[in-house]
Amino acid sequence: MEKRQLKKSVIYSLYVISFIFLVSGVILLGYVTKQSSGSGYDYVSKGIFDYEENVKVVNTGDTIARPYTDENVTIVKNYYDYKGESESQEKSLIFYENTYMQSSGVAYSKGDVFDVVSILNGTVKEVKEDTTLGNIITIEHKNGITSVYQSISDILVKSGDKVTTGQIIAKSSTSNISTELENHLYFELIVDGVCVNPENYYDKSINEI
Repeated sequence: MEKRQLKKSVIYSLYVISFIFLVSGVILLGYVTKQSSGSGYDYVSKGIFDYEENVKVVNTGDTIARPYTDENVTIVKNYYDYKGESESQEKSLIFYENTYMQSSGVAYSKGDVFDVVSILNGTVKEVKEDTTLGNIITIEHKNGITSVYQSISDILVKSGDKVTTGQIIAKSSTSNISTELENHLYFELIVDGVCVNPENYYDKSINEI
């Protein structure tokens, strides 16, 4: 019986088909292995500081806080603004012993006692008892900033103490210079030796001043 031989063209076709199946199998196997091993990540050779343009870090300098944390506290005596309207200026006068004085700070009250806190990190410069102003704490901060807290009681700090932003330093109280305000805090903010309106400085970074 005569044996039949395959044509060369058929043999070549079988080789090509086998090669295609082999290559496809290798690619498929590699993909499956990559997925199962969890190594399907793109890696970079540069470090975070090797790039020419890095993301800028936000400046986290001290921010001036209010001298209280109670949301019910309101202004009962404004800072005297020399450039303000006459009606506003009139409401910013302090009358004591038959004398009118311009308010160099802001008086805050809520009708009851509330915590008084430091507006910034700083060092207590002075703690003084004063029957007229109602006791005083003076704190020095960076960038020529000084904060003064008057009409206070239950003082928790002493001269030389380091304080942090929001730290409770005293309680609101009364003063003989502003008896009509009853329980309150009288607060002054001094920048480079000049009293300024505190309301214009809250929530600002000391680097902006």
